[in-house]
Amino acid sequence: MIAPFKWFTKSAIYAKYSKDPGNMLVHTGVIGWFLSSAAQIFAIAINDKISKKEKMFLIPQEIADAVVNCVSFYAVTNSIKSVGKKLTNTAKLRTPAITKLLEERGLILKKGAERAKDKIYAGDWNFNITKLDGYKTDIESTYKPFNNGVEVATGLVGSILSSNLITPVFRNYYAAKKQKQLMAYSGDKPNAPVVMPKVSLAAYQKLAASKPYSGNLKV
Repeated sequence: MIAPFKWFTKSAIYAKYSKDPGNMLVHTGVIGWFLSSAAQIFAIAINDKISKKEKMFLIPQEIADAVVNCVSFYAVTNSIKSVGKKLTNTAKLRTPAITKLLEERGLILKKGAERAKDKIYAGDWNFNITKLDGYKTDIESTYKPFNNGVEVATGLVGSILSSNLITPVFRNYYAAKKQKQLMAYSGDKPNAPVVMPKVSLAAYQKLAASKPYSGNLKV
């Protein structure tokens, strides 16, 4: 029973991501954030140096923080990846081979040439190369690898911007507000801030890859 299930899983993953590898980058990134947040919540839950009263506040806060991380990462990365897809779909971004195929169909407006009335040319925002007649037989084999590469590249750029710039801004803003609430909740003075440890996505991945599981997890 195990082998067929594994094969089904591999087949399902291949069917979902083989034609759109950019989505795999986005989805695995979200999963990474989720696992990092789960590790942080688990660390708080088992840490005997944190009181039960603080845990009742910190754990829901970490869950909300995880939602902020995952949603912002997905939104930013997927949006930038979509820009790359739009550029290739409209043929604003194309290879010489794709240009040649479009020229043969009269879909490239030459510099200085008069635009035909009501004709959509490559590079127009409402042009879609995948909707052309004969796309499957004549164009897809040339276009698809290029489009996939652009989606992966733009998705990677989006993930870097999200993980290192945009998501931390949202997370830190949210954490600062929650920290003030925690200090008020626990009766601490403003000049004695509560330090809430953070496990970043990169740190979590590095830790998971380099260290075996230890039952004495401490924060």
